[in-house]
Amino acid sequence: MVCVLMLDAAQKAAGPGSMPQHTSNAPAPGNTANAHPDLKPPRLLYLATEGRTLLEYGWYLQSLLWLRTLPKGDGHPVLVLPGFTTSDATTGALRRFLRSRGYRAYGWRQGLNLGLKPGLEIKMTRRLRDLHHRHGRRVSMIGWSLGGIYARELARQNPEFVRQVITLGSPFNHSPRANHAWRLYEKLASDKVEEQAERLSGLEKPLDVPSSAVYSQTDGIVAWQCCLQEEGTEAENVQVYGSHCGLGHNPMALYVIADRLAQSENHWAPFDNGGMRRLFFRSPPGARSQDTEPRPAQAVSKLELAAR
Repeated sequence: MVCVLMLDAAQKAAGPGSMPQHTSNAPAPGNTANAHPDLKPPRLLYLATEGRTLLEYGWYLQSLLWLRTLPKGDGHPVLVLPGFTTSDATTGALRRFLRSRGYRAYGWRQGLNLGLKPGLEIKMTRRLRDLHHRHGRRVSMIGWSLGGIYARELARQNPEFVRQVITLGSPFNHSPRANHAWRLYEKLASDKVEEQAERLSGLEKPLDVPSSAVYSQTDGIVAWQCCLQEEGTEAENVQVYGSHCGLGHNPMALYVIADRLAQSENHWAPFDNGGMRRLFFRSPPGARSQDTEPRPAQAVSKLELAAR
């Protein structure tokens, strides 16, 4: 559904003779949303090939036996947040995979994700806290695309309830228009992307919990540079090969997710892409590591401000 909507929106926006160009040089992670206003959406060629998600789902089905050999976890709860214009139905394969690895996987139960509507943050926070209290354990969050933006802000405001955050193709960094979805977002969410980006500025900054940003350089919806975070002692970027719409069932992305979630709660380490793994997982160009100081909790949530 989302791929069809994105393609339709992009074709209307492009008009005859218009062809947004993909930027090959990656800006250094850690800039604010407006730091690179000239960053372009992915090439329309990549957008047109988002149908790869069907092939990736077939790959997922063929890989089920292999996926069952991946590490099992300790059974802690995992909350999965869907992308823009999608619902829990699109994260079903991901949640089934998580349950096969022993986790208590949950959807967000908010219906279609049509942007940051008033009251949505309160509902998501309640969902997060309910899972924490039900299991008596901190909750890992996996956010796909726009869901990853929500996950990062929820973790920033509620670190005591969150174990770690994993984002899948989430454009929380750089230009808010470096994607093929911004016009549709403004229409459905009744909000300007620049105004929301300003209210949610700083999402790329380190969290107080471990975080992994999974992305693809052949993403057809968002510029992959927007999916990178500042790397630090508990923050990393992991590149996989695939489409934007297929990240939730891409076997390589699932491999990364299983590897990240299986770590002990208090002994997080960066993803090891050495050896043979280097054939499938690469570090982003210009990636750098740096020690970061914990960010103090904010009195008012940026998501709450954006919903006002």
